[in-house]
Formats: sequence, structure tokens, C-alpha cells
Amino acid sequence: MAAPTLKVALRTYPYTEAIKSGAIPVTGATLEFEDVKPHIAAFRRMVRDLAFDICELAPTTYIIARAYGVPIIALPLFFVRRFHHDGLVVRPEAGIETPRDLEGKNFGVRAYSVTTGVWKRGLLQNEYGVDIDKITWWVDDEEHVEVLRLPPNVKHVAEGESLVSMMADGRLDAACTGDAGIGRTGKPGEGWNDSGPVLPDNLRELFPDATRLNREVYAKNGVYPIHGCLAIREQVLRDNPDLGRAIFDAFVAAKAPYLAELRAGTATGKQADKDRKLMQIVGDDPIPYGLEANRASIEALIRYGHQQGLIPRAYKAEDMFLPL
Repeated sequence: MAAPTLKVALRTYPYTEAIKSGAIPVTGATLEFEDVKPHIAAFRRMVRDLAFDICELAPTTYIIARAYGVPIIALPLFFVRRFHHDGLVVRPEAGIETPRDLEGKNFGVRAYSVTTGVWKRGLLQNEYGVDIDKITWWVDDEEHVEVLRLPPNVKHVAEGESLVSMMADGRLDAACTGDAGIGRTGKPGEGWNDSGPVLPDNLRELFPDATRLNREVYAKNGVYPIHGCLAIREQVLRDNPDLGRAIFDAFVAAKAPYLAELRAGTATGKQADKDRKLMQIVGDDPIPYGLEANRASIEALIRYGHQQGLIPRAYKAEDMFLPL
């Protein structure tokens, strides 16, 4: 059988460049890459229309899609990592001094199933005892998986308004920053986050000592939040049973030179700067691959998704990711 040509949507990272350039091939397949800008648009095309054979997806979008029957399965490759005590801002006049003070308040997040929001709610609920059902979650974008039905305490902003406008006039008490919240306006599209919106200048982080807290929670539970996983159409793997391992091995090989440079202190660029900070918490591999290396994080995300009403039950890690 001739090697298949597979359509792939994947962002470029220092540890994926060799795959995208062809310097490191995938045994048994030819990969053709389509760069989607913003890449978030590829999420929707994959889970709604199976527009790609292989696609980098937000992991929450992926587990919801798989739970609701979209015929895709992910490899335990995670391209973006971050902790979540930071990027949660509050208005000083809202009277929010502790996480529990968020109860009864209005919180802005781009979409309820956005992975950053899931991690932050999971942190608030499981580490700080916050009743997330007592918070009103305001969203101004649609969910990637259209069949998803949201809890009654999730509200969509009025037509013509946004999380930014709600924060500006005091109707939001707290919000995620960046693309997951008030760091952009409008639905994902070309240039949607090129310039930061005008926000009140007195917003403050709920957790000003985020780095210390991230380190303490990680030391306790080993959860290193995952973002950006690689999903593949199930039919592709049925037709090519060895392809999952071949793809995984190629990405491991592509990461090795970057990881060596990180450890040697010679890697440069924004990604390297970010990864060096993460290494101070997680050790000498800030982008671990493989099911066992990420089991605690995978199981936590699945548990949080179930707690938050995004998936119908708490799946096993092996139900969602190939055992590689």
C-alpha cells in the first residue's frame, strides 16, 4: 500500500520545525501542512467537519469532541504548557480578596470550554474550595463543539457587546486575561488579537504570588496543565495501524535538539525564555511527551471537564489518548 498523504494543521514551535520542514520525516506517511491563522479556527474545522487528517487541538476541545462521538483520537503530545494561578484578574472595587470571594460574582471567559478557563475553574474548585456553580460565567464566543450544552450559570453577552465592554463599565468582577478572556475582542479571525483592548488600569491579579503557588501545587499533585495536543482521524489509524507510533517517534526526535539546547542554555527566543521559567518548577523537560509522563495532567483535565459538565463521565486517560 502506498504511503498516505495526510493534511495537517499544526503551529510552528522550535520543537516542531523539523517536522514541518520535512527534515524529520514520518515513516509511512507524507505530511502536507496548512497554516491556519488564527490556529483556533482549525479547532472548529477539525471537530465540526474533520477538515484535517491530523490537527493540533486545544485538549478540552478534543476531549469534549471525542466524548460526543467525533471520530478522532489524540497522541500524548502536548505543545503548550502553562500554570494557571496567573492570568486571573479582578476589579479592586469588587471586594474579591480570596478565591472564595468569587462566589456570587460575574466572571468573564471567552468560551466556557476554553482550556484555560477549565484549568482555572479546576484550580479554584479543587485547590481552594470555590463553588464554581455560584459564579456567573460570562462568555462572548461560541463553543467549538456545537452539541455541547452549558450549565445554567453560563451567560452569553448581549449582541454588540463583549467581555471587554462589560469589564470597562463594571459589569464583570473578574476575568481571564489574554485570548481566553479580556485580552481580545470579537470571535477568532484574522488579526483578532493584534492589539490589546482598552481595559481599566486598576485590574489586579487575584494571585500576586503566582509563581510560588504554581510551584507548591505542582509539588503536591504533579499536575502540569496541558494545552495543544495532536489529534488524528481514527480512520487514518485504522488504515495505517503503525502510524500513531511513527508520528509520536518523529515528534520525539524533533524535540531532542531543542531540549538539548535548553539544557545547555543556548536556546534563544520567546519560547525558550518561557520554557526556562517552567524548568525552574518542573525540571529539565518542560514539554514532556508520552502518556505516563502526563498521566496526572490528563486525568486532572478529564476530572475537571466532568466536574464542570463538559463531558458526560470521567474517562480513563487511555480512553482519550493512545498509550504511547
